[in-house]
Amino acid sequence: MHKIEIINLHVSIEEKEILKGVNLVVNSGEIHALMGPNGNGKSTLLMAIMGHPKYEITKGDILLDGQSILEMSVDERSKAGLFLAMQNPQTIPGVSNLEFLKYAFNSHSDEKHKLKDIIQDIRTNANQLDFDLNMLKRFVNDGFSGGEKKKNEILQLKMLNPIFSLIDEIDSGLDVDALEIVSKNLNSIDLTKQGLLIVSHYDRFFKQVKPTHAHVIINGKIIKSGGIELVDKINKEGYNWAKEVNA
Repeated sequence: MHKIEIINLHVSIEEKEILKGVNLVVNSGEIHALMGPNGNGKSTLLMAIMGHPKYEITKGDILLDGQSILEMSVDERSKAGLFLAMQNPQTIPGVSNLEFLKYAFNSHSDEKHKLKDIIQDIRTNANQLDFDLNMLKRFVNDGFSGGEKKKNEILQLKMLNPIFSLIDEIDSGLDVDALEIVSKNLNSIDLTKQGLLIVSHYDRFFKQVKPTHAHVIINGKIIKSGGIELVDKINKEGYNWAKEVNA
């Protein structure tokens, strides 16, 4: 079993404190839903875990299987088993999807593989996502729709097979059919070896990818934790009750 521990985490952006003492433990085999109003620290937490340099950790620690990762670079954290599916995936002009996937896969492997060695796995995973194979030859996310960009994030996740996946609003920009496909692929992940931390505002998504744990983050702190019933409460009542708890 693997474990990621967030301990009294304080994070600032340009000297403005966003996270104000977050504590959270995610084990492999678990799906954690992270919910809260916009601007309260959900994406900041995922970015800080992944090591984005814009997010300054001023206090606390992040442990992966008992070892601090604060001094690790983004690529080192990725190789250690962390993956971030971004809310707004970036375009990479001049780099084809196929080449990007090959280099990413090789950077996480002890052996170097030629594209012909992994192309079938790429195609299989792309087909499972209903991802047009012609998109693999195009530059990363160049001219992609919002849904295609999100499918591309899940394609990368499936190829890298991380220990912990941080999923930032993967459902935004997806139509009903694409949401079902992405959800099906997330549900196919072997949770005996992986854990998920998912940010979403929508009950419809968590009805398809059912969390084992749920948390509400308000004003940079997790103020309530529970199970799927917490997602249902937010869907019915919104966040006003949570804001009152945090007052």
